[in-house]
Amino acid sequence: MKIRRALAQSFLATTALASGIGFGSLDARAQAPTPARGTPVQPLAGGAVTLDQLSVEGQGGTSVGYLTKRTRSATKTDTPLIDTPQSVTVVTQAQIRDQGFQSIEEAVRYVPGIIPHQGEGNRDDLIIRGQRSNADFYVNGVRDDVQYFRDLYNTQRIEVLKGPNALVFGRGGGGGVINRVLKEADGIPIREILVQGGQYFNKRVAVDVGDRVSDSVFFRMNGVFEDTGTYRDFVDIRRYGFNPTMTFLLGPATTLKLSYEYFHDDRNTDRGIPSQFGRPYNYRNNIGTYFGNPGLSYARVDANIATATLDHLFDSGVAVHSTLRFADYQKFYQNVFPGSAVNAAGTSVNITAYNNETPRTNYFSQNDFTYKFDTGFLKHTLLAGFELGYQEGRAFREEGFFSNGTSTLAVNPLFPTSRAPVTFRNIPTGANSRYNLGLAAVYAQDQIEIGPHLQLIGGLRYDHFDFTANNLNATGATPVRTNRIDNLLSPRAGIVLKPLENLAFYGSYSVSYLPSSGDQFGSLAPGLAISQPERFENAEVGIKYDVSPALQLTGALYNLDRFNQRLNDSNRPGLFLPTGQTNTQGAEIGANGYVTDWWQVAGGYAFTDATITSGFGTAAQGFRPGNRVGLVPFNAFTLWNKFDVTREFSFGIGYIQTGHTFASSDDTVRLPGITRFDLGLFYRVNEFWRAQVNIENLFDRRYIATADGNNNIGPGAPRLVRFQVIARF
Repeated sequence: MKIRRALAQSFLATTALASGIGFGSLDARAQAPTPARGTPVQPLAGGAVTLDQLSVEGQGGTSVGYLTKRTRSATKTDTPLIDTPQSVTVVTQAQIRDQGFQSIEEAVRYVPGIIPHQGEGNRDDLIIRGQRSNADFYVNGVRDDVQYFRDLYNTQRIEVLKGPNALVFGRGGGGGVINRVLKEADGIPIREILVQGGQYFNKRVAVDVGDRVSDSVFFRMNGVFEDTGTYRDFVDIRRYGFNPTMTFLLGPATTLKLSYEYFHDDRNTDRGIPSQFGRPYNYRNNIGTYFGNPGLSYARVDANIATATLDHLFDSGVAVHSTLRFADYQKFYQNVFPGSAVNAAGTSVNITAYNNETPRTNYFSQNDFTYKFDTGFLKHTLLAGFELGYQEGRAFREEGFFSNGTSTLAVNPLFPTSRAPVTFRNIPTGANSRYNLGLAAVYAQDQIEIGPHLQLIGGLRYDHFDFTANNLNATGATPVRTNRIDNLLSPRAGIVLKPLENLAFYGSYSVSYLPSSGDQFGSLAPGLAISQPERFENAEVGIKYDVSPALQLTGALYNLDRFNQRLNDSNRPGLFLPTGQTNTQGAEIGANGYVTDWWQVAGGYAFTDATITSGFGTAAQGFRPGNRVGLVPFNAFTLWNKFDVTREFSFGIGYIQTGHTFASSDDTVRLPGITRFDLGLFYRVNEFWRAQVNIENLFDRRYIATADGNNNIGPGAPRLVRFQVIARF
């Protein structure tokens, strides 16, 4: 395939460039003295900040406590967040550590406008500004779209970029994207071990070791092992991974970074509880109750991810940032779970079963060229680049059949844990395909500074998608090959007005597309092959205010339209009408950083009005105009506070409040709102030892955390206590 050959040529070109430059004098980063971790640096917000709170990170980020001041992820150039015409929230390493969370779902709970989705109990799945996605995840700006639960052991920070930004990230991302920036070899010595324990036999160990091999070669190794139970009956998690990284300073203007990660996750899948009478079924008494067969419900993934990144500054002033990534994912999950509501008499609920095998291999090459120049009084930061990608995999699904010969089994909801045998087999209508997707994209962007008070940004991306699926279905017939090619243009425009250096007003407009094959593109039915891509349009205005160098307040108003959602054509089975549409109008307020030298905050408020404006799905699904989008509350308020009482002792208090939602967009099962308090206690023994205790759901409230449709509803955790000790040596 042409795109695959182009990827191979891109790899050879990058290797040749890196080897041809050779070793030379050190760049400024290598020449700077290396501070010991914990050494005080310049005061911010009136107090001394140690390197426990301040970190200089990759991908253009510099963080102080809970605040990150700049990133390259939103524009592909190193840009201060105050100059970025987009709503961006960053969950820093300090916040991740203080809250003691180890998953993306947990870490973004305090981000305004983000709602966790259950993800069928086997993957990360989020709703951003009313748009659900299980594929809009990135690592250092490169797509990481396979369905699995990611761990944060090697994560430096999590960037939540809201609103479509196809110019940077490509397809999808209608509501926004999640970008993990990983820890990397930075030449600063670190030797750290984290030991965590807690209720339900929680056991976790993570290590972080890094140093300089020489003045021009750095290394770092992160690793994790976790073996834990959960508050849900029969649901256990076992995962481990390691991520060595190397950095080579090849000259005064050239840096090569290499990374390899192996990650394994094995757990019981959990689809929660069913509904009854339009409400979660007796959820206050079913916090841990397992509906289904836990012995046949599990998910596992093995991921091997290798990355090479080359940065070079030419004498002409052109900066090159080139990334190559190979990622192989072996993913399988199986579940036996509630497939209906509890009947009116409260005596019966159906369970059903299926499994999915979804291995995938990704090849990506991203190449950015940046040049800064002036034309008169205009200062330009010009970006041009291209991306090549090739993804191949398999989608194979088997339906479960019980001893009664059908795909459902009635159980008593008072004793819903079943050990009944299940036979799995592929059926004629089930997925059984091999697929490949070729991607070629070019993009250009200009950031223009017109004096100190006005900035403009404009850009355009062209994407060529070539998707092919070979249906190997169980009918025994000749495989059916379907293909669809899309050529898409995605514009972006923004303006930033800065009456003061620390105050910015912005406006922006952006467009993104999702091809008809969908987020996971495992197969391509003939009806989908002729369907137009979904289109997302976002218009946004906002304000960003740096109250101090360590505290930023933000606000945004937006209107997000989603077009071409598919409506099944009742007159032509297998075909679709692209008439589905949703509209999300919202307002968001955020606060991150030091209010005083002893008080930090992270959180905000989101008003989200996400409604269906034109029906989609099937008549039976009932996704009708005027319905609210499932799981999206009108109001959500979150705030995490950390108070430094003494140099040694601190405590944190978190508050989460959301309004009621519906489990699905048919608006038939209502979920209650959430009120939750979290607590953290921190004690710094000395510069080498730190201990902390985290209590989630301090007052042991019963609530519903998330759902996947009307009868897979996830009860929230009761009071959970975890402790951890961090040692540096």
